Amino acid sequence: MKDKIVVITGGNSGIGKALAFEFGNNGSKVVITGRNLQTLQETEKELIAKNIDVLAIQADVTLMEDNQRMVAQTLERFGKIDVLINNAGMSMRAYFEDVEVKVIEQLMNINFFGAIYATKCCLPYIIKQKGSVIGISSIAGFRGLPARVGYSASKFALQGFLEGLRVEMMDKGVHVLTASPYYTTSNIRFRSLTKDGSIQNDSPRDEKDMMSAEECARLIYKATIKRKKILILTFMGKLTVFLNKLFPEFMDKMVLNFIKKEGKPK
Repeated sequence: MKDKIVVITGGNSGIGKALAFEFGNNGSKVVITGRNLQTLQETEKELIAKNIDVLAIQADVTLMEDNQRMVAQTLERFGKIDVLINNAGMSMRAYFEDVEVKVIEQLMNINFFGAIYATKCCLPYIIKQKGSVIGISSIAGFRGLPARVGYSASKFALQGFLEGLRVEMMDKGVHVLTASPYYTTSNIRFRSLTKDGSIQNDSPRDEKDMMSAEECARLIYKATIKRKKILILTFMGKLTVFLNKLFPEFMDKMVLNFIKKEGKPK
């Protein structure tokens, strides 16, 4: 990936930030976007300190005009786009009977339409390079989760989009990867939305036993080089997907009991 131009939405924190370091340390030039200017600038400084060529752009993936501006600034600086990583995302923690519909709309706008907008803007340039489109999905894109129905819906939609795009791009030499982490030590649970759209600010799970964002990024980097189609991370992630296909009723009970251990959503 040396000298490849890699655009990472939501690249200012969590898995996105880890991906910026992983690709950058392997010779790529990275473009990171994010809505929070302070964390974006802090991440930019950290990347520069590691001699990584970086362009930081404050942008909201839910706005088409921001995605168009992101592409224009990337082309102005680097002249091409090789890889797009649709990483920007948000989660929720609330039962459907309690949650306000605006929360699910917000999740769909960020997790699904954000990827649609960014891909639409970048794709013509990725086709020229026979590059890669990567979507950071989740095990929740294979298995619907209680208390996260909006999040699961957005990831199911994302995976359907990526699968269809993968087939469309086969004759054009464009690689499309769906990467599905299991629980990862990113800040997504701390930033999860509650039933009224406020930020949760804490995690209902023990973070210490989870895969690190850095390990997640390393495996996604390797899958990109190998031009893999689907990447399911961790043994538990693979087991969940496998068992869900064979024993869906059993998994309904298992998943419910697993989520109940978190306690009742706020």
